[in-house]
Amino acid sequence: MPRPPRRAFFPFMSSELTPSQWSLLPDEPEEAPTPDPVALAASVALRSRDGHFYELTGQVNEAGEPQGGLTDRWQRFFAAGGAAGWQELSAKALRVQRRVLEDGASYNVHSDGPPLPGQEGQDSAPLARHWPLELLPMLIEPDEWRHIESGILQRARLLDAVMADTYGERKLLQQGLLPASLVMAHPQYLREMHGSQPPGGVHLHVLAFDLTRCNDGHWWVVGQRTQAPSGLGYVLENRLIIAQQFPEAFRQMAVQRLAATYRDFMRALLKLSPAGERSRVALLTPGPRNETYFEQAFLARYLGITLVEGADLTVRADKVYLKTLAGLERVHVLLRRVDDTWLDPLELRPESILGVPGLLQAARAGEVVVANVPGAGWLESPGLTAFWPAVAESLLGEQLQLPAIQSWWCGEESAWRALRPRLAEFIVVPTFSSSGTTRSFAPVVAAELSDEALRELAARIDAEPTAYTLQARVKPTKQPVWTRGALEPRVAVLRVFALTDGQGGWTVVPGGLTRVAPRRDPLADAWLSIQRGSLSADTWVMTDGEVDPTTLLAQPLLPADLRDVHWTVTSRAAENLFWLGRYTERAENSARLARYIIEASVMVQRGAMPTPMLPLLDTLARRHGLVPADAPAADDDPRGFERALLAALLPASGVGSTGWNLRALQNCAQALRERLSPETWRLIHETAAQFEQHLRAVLDRPGTTTPVTDVLNVLARADTHLAAITGAQTDRMTRDDGWRLLSIGRQLERLSFHAEVLAEVFEQDLALTEDGFALLLGVFDSTITYRAQFQARREAPPLLHLLVHDTENPRSLGWVARTMRERFAKLARHDPGWAADIAAELPTPEAWPLDELAAPGPALVERLRRAAAQAGELSSLISQRYFTHVIGAEQRVWQ
Repeated sequence: MPRPPRRAFFPFMSSELTPSQWSLLPDEPEEAPTPDPVALAASVALRSRDGHFYELTGQVNEAGEPQGGLTDRWQRFFAAGGAAGWQELSAKALRVQRRVLEDGASYNVHSDGPPLPGQEGQDSAPLARHWPLELLPMLIEPDEWRHIESGILQRARLLDAVMADTYGERKLLQQGLLPASLVMAHPQYLREMHGSQPPGGVHLHVLAFDLTRCNDGHWWVVGQRTQAPSGLGYVLENRLIIAQQFPEAFRQMAVQRLAATYRDFMRALLKLSPAGERSRVALLTPGPRNETYFEQAFLARYLGITLVEGADLTVRADKVYLKTLAGLERVHVLLRRVDDTWLDPLELRPESILGVPGLLQAARAGEVVVANVPGAGWLESPGLTAFWPAVAESLLGEQLQLPAIQSWWCGEESAWRALRPRLAEFIVVPTFSSSGTTRSFAPVVAAELSDEALRELAARIDAEPTAYTLQARVKPTKQPVWTRGALEPRVAVLRVFALTDGQGGWTVVPGGLTRVAPRRDPLADAWLSIQRGSLSADTWVMTDGEVDPTTLLAQPLLPADLRDVHWTVTSRAAENLFWLGRYTERAENSARLARYIIEASVMVQRGAMPTPMLPLLDTLARRHGLVPADAPAADDDPRGFERALLAALLPASGVGSTGWNLRALQNCAQALRERLSPETWRLIHETAAQFEQHLRAVLDRPGTTTPVTDVLNVLARADTHLAAITGAQTDRMTRDDGWRLLSIGRQLERLSFHAEVLAEVFEQDLALTEDGFALLLGVFDSTITYRAQFQARREAPPLLHLLVHDTENPRSLGWVARTMRERFAKLARHDPGWAADIAAELPTPEAWPLDELAAPGPALVERLRRAAAQAGELSSLISQRYFTHVIGAEQRVWQ
């Protein structure tokens, strides 16, 4: 049947074709076949030919090459998403990175660069690096997971039994199954815990095991973490992000969910607690400077428990309490992320500020469940690896199901003697962590050393063999990584977690934290570390049963849930907020006063201001820390005084300088990152950093004299930034009790500073001089207001009305005192009697008789001095009651 006429394919052929010309036309284009995503994946899969097992293609043959195409699990994975899913892999990878940024997921890396302002003398400053999450998950089939799970459960039972024995009867040490010189010499074996019986007899609550699949296709144990294992929060973060990118594959492959094991773990901790279901559980963190702080905060939110630092807790009568603004609240369970030796400065390292004084005694008394029990860190030593099989036979009567990478402790003379000639075959790792009696070092791949370096290493081992352990080199499994449009094989290690059930049993989280090497790294054959730049991947454990539907994600709130809701403000957060307000005000006051004194000093030197102002400037500068005690007197050596004032602006000059106050403000903000918006934190950080940077550039400029104008510009810029910080604190923070303390801190500082300046100027009888009058209006930031109300009058009554009485002027003493009383009444609403007593002692400048204040005599100065002293007294009372909880025997204590 002839085809109907149609238009030509070419634009210059406008007429219809004749039947004889149809044969010249190309055939109708056929619809392109749908691409096969499995074939596409196979076509861009880079080969691994170095003898490693490759998760994408399976086991290698004797020549070290893959035996076939993609494994069944990876075929199912790519097939589930179809061609569209394959084509979106790069877009999915970008979405993963965007989600990481939105969540604020990070891993803090301590840099080698200069510390941030205010951090000199401390550890290197942490740089928050975005969590390096890889797109493709590790896939584990049900059968191999059952083998992993069984082996992990066995090792968890073993380690808990070892803890019970070594802190109890010590049969393993007496029988020589564990060398006493290896166990007792470990700095994390805590003799202080010997003989203690933890609640429920459970010593270990959370365990982590690092595994890898070697080229024989079997999973081997690489290491274990027993004192404060990290990663449970990152496991959740990885799952929440990656499962959303591959919803079809996640559903079709029956990936087991994680929430049920976390829920059961929380129930287990409550079973062990002395208060049962009514227990309060907290996660003890080392703080924001710790590398995994994001994960700790994320895990605490997910589990619905309180995130605390050591300073948040106190021990009273062997019980642990959380210090809150509402009083002391009992803590029954501590899920800790602080290492053993830092837990208790009373019994362990006295310089520790991470732990809680008396915590070990509370744990020994059974009044708090500490997970894991202090003293478990020694189980992590690689020197113990060779002893575990015999210990398992003795304690469990079983052979270990999961083998471990072979290790030899050099403290065994026969082992070291036999292996010394073959040292180049091994990886040399530290037996102990670093302490006052032991030392640690970075792992060494002996094969990478020169002959001379290898001999030096052997000599060091000869001199101190117990400090060294040899590990066999292995070929860890490789995981596919999506990079630059290809599937690239990278070395991978899987971390699996075991959680107690509270009754002597264990459950294994059906997933894990997979770490993937970012590049070729000799140490990747030993282990992988996020600190060294490794990537992270989600771990999908498939099940041939039903997928557990449990979830711990927040459910929609009902109106009834929000009735009488109460948010706990810890004393540590409250104290930092209190001082955040005080340091903001101090920095602003010191910058404004420094600007005026510098300008006035220059004017005096030029003869434009009377010299009687110099003693006043000298007194104010010394009283408020703007010059050191040994600075030349302003009236004797004006130029020397000015040079001392300029130099003292820098942070290192001491307490009270503008730079020092800005650093202190920055440190408070660092401790409050979770309560401040990113914009507010960035503004505070940049203000402190830029002030020092710009001021140093001016002061270090070559020349005989410092350009005062440039210094004044730096101070003016800081004053502008501080005004923005004040605005953020006023307009962008929730008005809870923490914010009330911030506001009270500001008002206390303002009351004290303004009262002292006003008293000093009136006491030296300079208030009604032209320059003294200008000084007061400038310091009170009220020049424009005064001129608008009273024009050019230079009289005491209007001046005192504006600076003392006017309750509509936020800089007046009356407004400050009234605002402070209002904030304090709301803050102390739970104890109105105490609040009333304190309020009765606070000054009331708005009620001082104006005619009495303006009359000649000492009445005004005495009232002002007393008001400044009352501000200091209130600060001490607030600290004792709300921060340290050392006064008020009647204070509320929640059991």
